[in-house]
Amino acid sequence: MHVFIIALSFLRVWINMAQLQQGGPDEKEKTTALKDLLSRIDLDELMKKDEPPLEFPDTLEGFEYTFNEKGQLRHIKTGEPFVFNYREDLHRWNQKRYEALGEIITKYVYELLEEECHLKKVYVPVDAEETEPRSFIFMSEDALINPDKLMILIQGSGVVRAGQWARRLIINEDLDSGTQIPYIKRAIEEGYGIIVLNPNENYIEVEKTKAQQQPSPDSSDEPAEKKERKDRIPKDTKKRRDFYEKYRNPQKEKETMQIFIRENGSPEEHAIYVWDHFISQSLAENVFVVAHSYGGLAFVELMIQRETEVKNKVTAVALTDSVHNVWHQEADKIVREWMRENCCNWVSSSEPLDTSVESMLPDCPRVSAGTERHELTSWKSFPSIFRFFHEAMEAKTNSGKAAPTRRSQRIRYEEL
Repeated sequence: MHVFIIALSFLRVWINMAQLQQGGPDEKEKTTALKDLLSRIDLDELMKKDEPPLEFPDTLEGFEYTFNEKGQLRHIKTGEPFVFNYREDLHRWNQKRYEALGEIITKYVYELLEEECHLKKVYVPVDAEETEPRSFIFMSEDALINPDKLMILIQGSGVVRAGQWARRLIINEDLDSGTQIPYIKRAIEEGYGIIVLNPNENYIEVEKTKAQQQPSPDSSDEPAEKKERKDRIPKDTKKRRDFYEKYRNPQKEKETMQIFIRENGSPEEHAIYVWDHFISQSLAENVFVVAHSYGGLAFVELMIQRETEVKNKVTAVALTDSVHNVWHQEADKIVREWMRENCCNWVSSSEPLDTSVESMLPDCPRVSAGTERHELTSWKSFPSIFRFFHEAMEAKTNSGKAAPTRRSQRIRYEEL
């Protein structure tokens, strides 16, 4: 709150100074006096005192939160849900605190995948050197040897990692709606092998050295005249610029650089890599895919790049509010036709679950996920997706029996 008041005060000062400068020569002395007053205030100390250090606990217990028996994140002492605005008028600090908690949540979900779902962590690239950056996926023990069926889970883009649909849901709602764990548990019960992709783990961050942070002046592409003008900037102007930089970022964070993971530097690359090294080598006769948001785009790219293999191995694909675009991704007619027959997109909509939704794109049928919230589409369509896979499997098994249309599926869903 103090920072906000100070900022308003100085805003008024600068406005007054600007108004004074518009006056005659007699007003120059007043302007000089105001500048002198401003220079005497120790702004550095004020800023440091207002924003607490950007240092946060590295455990849920340190944050004084835990997941209750319903999978809801609650404060250990008060039982209240997570509060984002922990410190009033310190949005940057609150955001950093939220991100720190998010990193702990990611590790917590990884533990659940291994301990509750009994999945194993497998590193990629498979031939990575010890010193090379690498990522990982999660697989069930029978993922590559299950002769019957295999389920692939692909989340959207952003901060979510393997096993998550939406970090916001995990923190503000519960583990069931925000993670892939309900899918994994039910799939295991129904005899599926499981592979959980990790498409957003594309690089590692390392701190820049001083040499990398401060490139030599000669390395700049700026014209010599511009450099010379910079050198002639008065000291008081530089001071003001430094103040504004400190106000914008009072605690300067460490500068980092990204080192991308070989052959997994993007969600699309990751999906293709996992296909080539794992999915294509599995024994399963039927591969089923659940892909949310950008995960749908990654699947379509995989389909384009490995068209014949995907058509021969994948039985059905459930997309949830997918952001793919067959035109922008230049999917050919054969790919579009295959998607119309084997894919269904559960989209955010105010219509009841499984109600047909019109689409301008000639790719796959779209039905309502029963929610208007993008991040909830995977959870709300959960039962329908398993029915969709079951019917696709039945249609394939019963040779000569045509696959059910999306309309007949919707009618059956509403009867259940």
